Amino acid sequence: MAKESVKARQRKREKMVAQYAEKRAALKAAGDYAALDKLPKNSSPTRLHNRCQLTGRPRGYMRHFGVCRLIFRDMALDGKIPGVRKASW
Repeated sequence: MAKESVKARQRKREKMVAQYAEKRAALKAAGDYAALDKLPKNSSPTRLHNRCQLTGRPRGYMRHFGVCRLIFRDMALDGKIPGVRKASW
């Protein structure tokens, strides 16, 4: 489980990326890299990291579900993810 400060920092970055998305796209299209450099660092989408929505775990992230492998397994075994079940053959 990630610390609350790490999860809060990630949420802050996500909000800032969304806030500056249009401005960054316009500056990139115009080729104005000096103005682009003056924007906040956290407004860059490359500073985001995929994290589990429930625990904040950065590793073992499953993009399709938005959670880490551990939470995915628990949810799948509890039947909380429709269409997913344990394999048996």
